[in-house]
Amino acid sequence: MRNASVVTEFILLGIPHTEDLETMLFVLFLSFYIFTLMGNLLILLAIVSSARLHTPMYFFLCKLSVCDIFFPSVSSPKMLFYLSGNSRAISYAGCVSQLFFYHFLGCTECFLYTVMAYDRFVAICYPLRYTIIMSHRACAILAMGTSFFGCIQATFLTTLTFQLPYCGPNEVDYFFCDIPVMLKLACADTSALEMVGFISVGLMPLSCFLLILTSYSRIICSILQIRSAAGRKHAFSTCSAHLTAILLFYMPVVLIYLRPTPSPWMDATVQILNNLVTPMLNPLIYSLRNKEVKSSLRKVLYQLDFLPEQR
Repeated sequence: MRNASVVTEFILLGIPHTEDLETMLFVLFLSFYIFTLMGNLLILLAIVSSARLHTPMYFFLCKLSVCDIFFPSVSSPKMLFYLSGNSRAISYAGCVSQLFFYHFLGCTECFLYTVMAYDRFVAICYPLRYTIIMSHRACAILAMGTSFFGCIQATFLTTLTFQLPYCGPNEVDYFFCDIPVMLKLACADTSALEMVGFISVGLMPLSCFLLILTSYSRIICSILQIRSAAGRKHAFSTCSAHLTAILLFYMPVVLIYLRPTPSPWMDATVQILNNLVTPMLNPLIYSLRNKEVKSSLRKVLYQLDFLPEQR
């Protein structure tokens, strides 16, 4: 990627209209970040330590937890750094890295949710063939595929953004480097690139969402054919957590990137929810209604001396 820019660093102005709230925001966001890291690490430990959870569904949940650890780590450390009174400057390379890894992890999660929906589709619609279709090899290929295509999408979007010359203002009116705010600083006409980026950012999540919708349409049809009420309840309970996580993931994407008239303050608020709150809630969503995960979590917490032993 060739840097034709005379700008060597950018200044992150932070969340719009939050002057004099730095201390409160620092404490709040640090709490969110710590809970996000702890929750997802506990989910990882619970799954890895329990042989019962070594199944495709929990394998993909493990990868989701890894993404949820790194995703907020793209922007949160720098944000916490300047909220604590330190420099708001970020180097050109640091800005490129932020944008690339943000979209790499975000796209990877988008593809991962699609794979997880396919996994539930096979488990419920083809239970007798599940272990054959979702073999260890198939799971590994699907998991690597999510990262591979996420990397391609992120590389395209990053190249699209930073092929432009940045030779004038360097103040980023946001709390991290993202496509919409960076295009405003470019010293060139960005209308064509904005349209290409809009189509690219919109098309990928839309395609994934349609695939998820197709999977769950088939799943619902299959569940409704189950005769026993207990069987239907169990099938719905295994899917409800995934559907909740999908809604929490897609709503911010639509609000931030696909609205015709952006609002800096609203975009920043929704982005904070997407970056910190959703990754923090995912461990709760996947553990609250899952007896196996809760049982394994208790064992992990007993071993770490966070809970008293049961008598």
